[in-house]
Amino acid sequence: MTLGSVVEFFRNLPPKQCSCCGKEVREMHDCYTHECEKCETENLK
Repeated sequence: MTLGSVVEFFRNLPPKQCSCCGKEVREMHDCYTHECEKCETENLK
């Protein structure tokens, strides 16, 4: 795999979705967060 194809791989990943509500998570695709900010905040209460 060349560097160009690695970049294309990450560029072509679909948007990450919240595991709770299904909304798009506005984070990098390789982050460890699985919930949107709203759901994450509600679960801390």
